[in-house]
Amino acid sequence: MFNSLTVKLCFQVSGLIDDTDRKIISVLEKDARASLRKISEEVGVSLGTVSNRVNKMEESGVILGYKVSLDPDKLGWGLNVVVGLRIEKGRLIEIQEKIARDRRVCGVYDVTGDYDSMVIARAQDREDLDDLTKNVMSIDGIERSVTHLVLNTVKESPPTPPGSGK
Repeated sequence: MFNSLTVKLCFQVSGLIDDTDRKIISVLEKDARASLRKISEEVGVSLGTVSNRVNKMEESGVILGYKVSLDPDKLGWGLNVVVGLRIEKGRLIEIQEKIARDRRVCGVYDVTGDYDSMVIARAQDREDLDDLTKNVMSIDGIERSVTHLVLNTVKESPPTPPGSGK
């Protein structure tokens, strides 16, 4: 579900990394536990260069950390949902923070369009989804909720760094 490397990708960062950094990131995205030696062999640069580049990207906040990549389905989170919320004016952040505390919630976003917020969540089964929905709707200030059950996930990963191709 989630890539093994957390990378900050924003327009400011694109000027901080070059092709060598992108290649290093690409290796780490495939295997965050790759040794510096393995990375240097795959990228075609010295061990010292890889070490310096990785340290620089960690210190500058390009690389935010290293994480285990888990399969939510194998952990019992069989249902994936996207929830659109209309929220009472002036209460967006307060309500989003309440929703974000639920262990089933993977992401909470401010959005444009018909909804004020979108929530990505996982549920174990229909009963758990029913409980999640009722918990969300019980929060004072939520005017409307539309839950979409994900039938098939085609792709779920962070984007690659800008400039690294398609």
